[in-house]
This record gives sequence, structure tokens and C-alpha cells, in this order.
Amino acid sequence: MSVDDAMAFILSKAAPIADIEDLEVSRTLGRVLAQSQISTIDVPPTDNSAMDGFAFASHDATPISDDGDIRLPVSQRIAAGQTSQPLVPGTAARIFTGAPIPSGADSVVMQEHCRMMDDGSVIISPPFHPGNNIRKRGEDVKKDTTILESGMKLRPQDMGLVASIGVAHLPVYRPLRVAIFCTGDELTMPGAALVPGKIYNANRYTLTGLLHALRCEVIDFGIVPDNMAATRTVLATAARQSDLIITSGGVSVGDEDHVKAAVEALGHLDMWRIAMKPGKPLAFGSIDVPAHDTPTPFFGLPGNPVSVFATFCLFVRPFILRRQGMTHPLLPQPVPVCADFDWLQSGNRREYLRARLNTGTDGATRAIIYPNQSSAALTSVSWAHGLICITEGTTVQRGQMANFIPFTELLS
Repeated sequence: MSVDDAMAFILSKAAPIADIEDLEVSRTLGRVLAQSQISTIDVPPTDNSAMDGFAFASHDATPISDDGDIRLPVSQRIAAGQTSQPLVPGTAARIFTGAPIPSGADSVVMQEHCRMMDDGSVIISPPFHPGNNIRKRGEDVKKDTTILESGMKLRPQDMGLVASIGVAHLPVYRPLRVAIFCTGDELTMPGAALVPGKIYNANRYTLTGLLHALRCEVIDFGIVPDNMAATRTVLATAARQSDLIITSGGVSVGDEDHVKAAVEALGHLDMWRIAMKPGKPLAFGSIDVPAHDTPTPFFGLPGNPVSVFATFCLFVRPFILRRQGMTHPLLPQPVPVCADFDWLQSGNRREYLRARLNTGTDGATRAIIYPNQSSAALTSVSWAHGLICITEGTTVQRGQMANFIPFTELLS
């Protein structure tokens, strides 16, 4: 299956969860908003000063010099948090940033353009005109307008925005519970002695980090032995306890690859093998859960560590985002970059090369690729800034433009 067809199919199966939590705004970072937020107030609630300076009526600006300076007595002092009195005609008010504009005033000149005199008056230098340095009521947010749409992932600036309209709690979708396990009798955990024939289990930590970045709850079933009975037992247990199951390894065609067969025995496999590199043996399906209305979705990722990373970022991440209630953007947005490498092997699979952006002495930014593009070279992912996407049947020559997907588009 092509990458595009596989993505469309996977997203068509990503039904958002229904459970909603009501959280303090300070705890909602990275969560998906379950209900649009409509402001009940104007922000700012009243006209206020954008500067420390003096407020006055522009029609009182009668010049006293060829430079256009004006001189007005100061009738009141207004600080932020205070209320103001109507401006006495023909006077100015000493005002500070954020303080309410007194009625009768229509301009503020910053204090750097003003001089206080011994008699309590102020000399104000131009320019000045109506509306100068005044933040108008509702110019940021108008009452009854929607400021945040449901289905968006909340960022720090969004948290600040809802706080500015007085919202203390937000409805957000609950975190997705994701069960993971790795297969392979060759795997051992970091911290244990590495005996002949064994390798350390890196995929567990890659998956855990990727899931935590998406604010998922991880249920870790560890390493599952390479046999059918153990694989079926863990899959059945994981399906009862989670909203999604992700495995690494065991989905290829070897005699010791039992995950694919176990999924077919407990549920069904909708998709297997994608026309991409790295990551061709990607499986997607579901596990039936007795007494549950819906089965538990399942992703079987390849065993090679770069393939795990790439297939998760490109396929699992959008699926999780939609299940968490997010509406857009789900897919990464590539950016064009100048290639500082040659890739002359045209293949029938879409390729994702680990790449880094370098800025040359001429100030131009160019992409270079890691010398070892093996799906087993996890160093390439740690080194890279993102992925170069080379579509099927195409090549790239040095100096041409190529599509670059930065990790900032893939890791949150």
C-alpha cells in the first residue's frame, strides 16, 4: 500500500475518544480542547494607556512654540488598577501603562516626550493625534467571540489567552491509554549484562518517549518471548486495558515472527506492508475484546529502531492525535530545502532520509544526510534535525530542492 493510501485508511479508523476531563488551565498544556471557548468579556475591558506618559484631549493641543509643543496643567494621576475621574477640560492626566483612560481624553504621549514644570504643568512635544498610544476596549478580544476552537492542542499562549478572559478550568479529552511491548528473544534491558547473542532494547525507550511527548498514558508490558502463546496472552490482556496497542518486532515473515498471526487469531489485520523505506513491515488492525462494543486498535511496528521511529512519527502520531480529539493539523508540513547531497537511486518506495540542516559561510541553509541510512542505525535519528522525503521514482541531485520534515513537526 502506498504511504498516502495507508495514511488515509489509518485516519479513517481513528475515532476520537468520548471521555472529557475538566482541568485547571495550568494543567492543560498539550491536551486537546473538547469545547470551543467563547469570551464573556471584552479584553481589554476599558480603554487604557499603552505607555507611561500623559493623557489629554487632542483638541486642547494649542502650540506654544514653533516646535508645536503644548503646555497643560496636570489635574490627576492614574496608575494601573485605579479608576479615573473625567478629565478636567484644558488639562492633562499623569498616566501609567495599563491605567484606564479618563473620559474626555483621546491621546497619550509617552513621558520621554514630556517635561514636568515646577508649577505642576507639563510641556508635551508632538506628534500627538486622537487614539495615540491608547488600547481600545475589546481591541484584543470582543465579548461573545470564539477565541479557541475545539479540537486544538493547547499551547502556552492559548493557556494565557483563556486566562485573560477569566477562564479557570477547561474541558479537555482524557489522555489515551497506550499499551506497548517489544518482541524478540534477543532483547535484554539496559543495566543487565550483555551476553552473546543479545542486544539492548532501545525500542521500548523510543516508544515511551514518543508517547509521553503526545501526553499519552503508557502501559508497558515489557519484552514478550518469541512464541505464539505468550504473544496472544499479552495482546488479549493489553486490549482489555488500553485504547491502543503498539508493538515492535514480530510482524515480518520469519518463523519467529508471531505478532501478525496472533493479531489475526484475536481480531483482524486490516493492513500490512507499506511502500516506504525504512518501515515496510508496518501492520495495522484491531484486537477483539469480549463484552466491549469496539475492538482495540493495534499497530505492529517493525523491529529495526529507525523503522520504529519513522513509522510511529508518520503513521501512529496522526492516529493518536485524532483519537485524542484533535482535528488539525494532523499531518506534518514539509518545507523545501536545498539539498547538499546526491540521492541517485530511484526506487518504488517512498524514502525518508535522516537529514540535518547546515548554514554555510554564504548564509544559505542546506540539508545534508547521515552517511549511514540503515534502518538499524539509530545514531542517524539522534544526529538528524528531520527527514528528507523522496517520493517514489524520483532522485535528488545536489543543489535541487527537496522536501524536509523537521522533527518539530513529528515529535509533539
